[in-house]
Amino acid sequence: MINAADTAFILAAAGLVLLMTPGLALFYAGMVRTENVLATIMQSLIMISLISLEWVYIGYTMSFGPDVGGVIGNFSHFALKGVTNAPSSEYATTIPQTVFMIYQCMFAVITPALITGAFAERVRFAPFVGFSVLWAIFVYNPVCHWIWGSGGWLGQIGVLDFAGGLVVHATCGMAALAAVMVIGPRKGYGHTHFMPHSLPMTMLGTGLLWFGWFGFNGGSALAADGVAATAFVATHLAGMAGMAMWTLMEWVKIGKPTTLGAASGAISGLATITPAAGFVGPNSAIFIGLIAGVVCYYAVNFKAKMKFDDSLDVVGIHGVGGVTGTLLLGIFASTSVNPGGVDGVIAGSFTQLFIQMLGILVVCGYAFVVSWIILKVVDMLIGLRVSTEEETQGLDFSEHSETAYN
Repeated sequence: MINAADTAFILAAAGLVLLMTPGLALFYAGMVRTENVLATIMQSLIMISLISLEWVYIGYTMSFGPDVGGVIGNFSHFALKGVTNAPSSEYATTIPQTVFMIYQCMFAVITPALITGAFAERVRFAPFVGFSVLWAIFVYNPVCHWIWGSGGWLGQIGVLDFAGGLVVHATCGMAALAAVMVIGPRKGYGHTHFMPHSLPMTMLGTGLLWFGWFGFNGGSALAADGVAATAFVATHLAGMAGMAMWTLMEWVKIGKPTTLGAASGAISGLATITPAAGFVGPNSAIFIGLIAGVVCYYAVNFKAKMKFDDSLDVVGIHGVGGVTGTLLLGIFASTSVNPGGVDGVIAGSFTQLFIQMLGILVVCGYAFVVSWIILKVVDMLIGLRVSTEEETQGLDFSEHSETAYN
């Protein structure tokens, strides 16, 4: 039966997750140059309409429709056919299926928006739109079904992902890596120092993302219960621990802590706790956040040595964070925290760690290869990059005939 408290909680959580997309837009926009602010915001903001439409007609049914061979959902829910205010016996038994659908829609919206940070300041809007829709169809929807869909094959073998370490962060991280390799660096990369134009804007975006993450992770319990409380607490503790560790790392390495480093550390902790949030206790969440601060800090700095122009550190923070958190789930998870979960290495079982490793290999490999193919096809058909002159002029004017600051 429908529970009013659970329904209200998930509706609020859906709103919080939606807020993350404009929050991400501000987070990214503050780190680009003045002439690319609006284009960067637009790349995140347009996902709200673009992917919501895709979700209504084919995304939801591909992800959560009746299973076909463990690989994909069938099209029985095309255009939300049969998605009613009655609860779903497969996914959420105490809330209307419409509520579950719209909550999951917000996850689908923000995931391709996360990828945009990798190729900021150099991609044309039209091919970007085409890539995003194709990516949602051929990467996000299948992986979502594999792990979260009823009958999905990775879920059937025991791969766990509480709120999107694999489904969201690993997939977007691998897509970002493929994009960096296909599109290439910005003009002047390696010689020009690309300074963030507004770190206060980035800090505002960080706050909105952190706030929204409580809905992202807490709402993934799909009920206003103890698991939601566990995830809510773990989310905050990992975020603050990631911020503290990244700040400390900078202080030791370069002699001064930075606001950008604090923001990056917070997002690292939040991304890394995402797959494990509902399965670990407070102290484990703090350890995961501290580990995230170290691992993601080195991952972001490693990109410079590899000469990869991942403009806004999508691979180092979201990709590496999602993978790290998925592994750490297999170490820190405990049924004493969540009886519906599993025991990890610390609780005496190595089995889940190996299952998580398999999930990482499959999802990362699939997401990278398919993303690379989509990027190559779009580039071949209509071209991904702006011209050198347009890149110098800035995408705000060349792609949108606007300027952020007059």
